[in-house]
Amino acid sequence: MCRNIKTLRPPYSEAVTEDDMRAAALQYVRKVSGFRHPAAHNSEAFDKAVDRVAAATEELLSSLVVRS
Repeated sequence: MCRNIKTLRPPYSEAVTEDDMRAAALQYVRKVSGFRHPAAHNSEAFDKAVDRVAAATEELLSSLVVRS
């Protein structure tokens, strides 16, 4: 269904963009829902879930303290 979600924190990834976080969120929601492209009547819920997962991802990554 979807490839593995890549790790978005140092040292695995130094420069993480909003697009990277959104792509990871989309992969997660696709996997959990079982839909690659939801039907029209589910698209609002699907898009809302992607937005929320992307926001949670951004919050998590900005809060992590990575020790070298």
